[in-house]
Amino acid sequence: MDNRDQKITDSGIEIKPVYTEADRPDSASELPGSFPYTRGIQPDMYRGKLWTMRQYAGFSTAEASNERYHYLLKQGVSGLSVAFDLPTQIGYDSDHALAEGEVGKVGVAIDSIEDMRRLFKDIPLESVSTSMTINSTGYILLALYAALGKEQGADLKKLTGTIQNDILKEYAARGTYIYPPRPSMRIITDIFEWCSQEMPKWNTISISGYHIREAGSTAAQEIAFTLSNGKAYVQAALEKGLNIDVFGKRLSFFFNAHNNLFEEIAKFRAARRIWANLMKELGATDPKACMLRFHTQTGGSTLTAQQPLNNISRVTLQTLAAVLGGTQSLHTNGYDEALGLPTEEAARIALRTQQIVAFESGAADTADPLAGSYFIESLTDEMEQKAREWMKKIDEMGGSVSAIEQEFMQREIARSAYAYQRKVESKEQIIVGQNAYTTAEHLQTPILKIDDSIRQVQSERLQQLRANRNAEKAITCLAEVRSRAVTGENLMPSVLEAVTHQCTLGEIADELRGVFGEHK
Repeated sequence: MDNRDQKITDSGIEIKPVYTEADRPDSASELPGSFPYTRGIQPDMYRGKLWTMRQYAGFSTAEASNERYHYLLKQGVSGLSVAFDLPTQIGYDSDHALAEGEVGKVGVAIDSIEDMRRLFKDIPLESVSTSMTINSTGYILLALYAALGKEQGADLKKLTGTIQNDILKEYAARGTYIYPPRPSMRIITDIFEWCSQEMPKWNTISISGYHIREAGSTAAQEIAFTLSNGKAYVQAALEKGLNIDVFGKRLSFFFNAHNNLFEEIAKFRAARRIWANLMKELGATDPKACMLRFHTQTGGSTLTAQQPLNNISRVTLQTLAAVLGGTQSLHTNGYDEALGLPTEEAARIALRTQQIVAFESGAADTADPLAGSYFIESLTDEMEQKAREWMKKIDEMGGSVSAIEQEFMQREIARSAYAYQRKVESKEQIIVGQNAYTTAEHLQTPILKIDDSIRQVQSERLQQLRANRNAEKAITCLAEVRSRAVTGENLMPSVLEAVTHQCTLGEIADELRGVFGEHK
């Protein structure tokens, strides 16, 4: 066969012209809801309960974001998903010199319990499931959420939601880390331990492949690096003496959905199978601790600034991939996100895309509708094999923390990103409207812009908060945070006490900087 006729996915899997019964593996006889959950974690999947429809939102002030949340709830979202600005993500208050130019830009600015009150005004926390995309300061945002729940009179044991809290992928792909890897792992296991007692329904981590893929990895690398990171978190928790059958049920994952429909579906199916077997090997006996539950977001890096309305079609394909692959919750990107934060109209169309797939397409009518396909079953097996090859390399290096410290993941992601970009530039990979089928166009898409005055608003609020709080109590609380960081006691009770007494996010993060240092 002429090499030009070959079809090879970005993961290096060759696609044959035709698949037959000879390509269908024995595992195709598995049932949904049964180990190793290749076909889904529930026997009836979406017939029993649709995936949670989330729309990732957060920008400007807490008031502006609260207004968007109320709008989305009225439009039919079934869970909130909070985006935080960069200063919040890396532990700086809005009035810090390094926050200049970034306050409220890529998410909402949260400095204190007062901002949290504004963010969730008139939203009872017991009535919603909230996902918070936050990592290095995840412990502080969780404490703020718990403190607000207490203020509202909520039972913390009933609160549901997720903090991303996945620091390893920050070192490998994204960059919003503060502390070195090993103390960061200690903070994460403190959260596991505290939540198992105080917030047992809360998902304590969302182990993220999304940003690994956005940075340029292949589909196989996305699940391999993510599941290797998950293994590292499980091992750290086991070393702390935690019960895998307890904390294992509160682990969740966060994956990307790209445009190659069948490869993405196979990726999700393979990830479930790998994780179930891995957890069993690590000692899990409770079936729920072996189930890979995941949130999906459609691929931001696939969206084009050119002909932005084409992105609606891309997001629809990616939505189908996530649903046919068995996701538990989903965020769909706005068509304008290659240009800026989504406008209200773009967010509404993105949500309607999920609703159309749910209620009009038939994709949700039966569990794992593509099961038994010669192509899908074969591709699932090949995706598992490719991922396991990458995971074996990481294991041989001593696991994810060592692989990241040796910059193995970072290098491999960069190689994949470079290879893909070369395909785009040579037009081996067609991007409709960008490197083919282009038009001369004048940009008419409205863009949401965030005013730089937000920093001044937040700075004035911080000044007022520090002037009016009990300064002596705040100092005592911060000293206790530092003390626990030194002694190794669980940090969460002291952080909860600190935010309750109006200590700021930046002050708490700085206490740990003083003990752990910063990762360079």
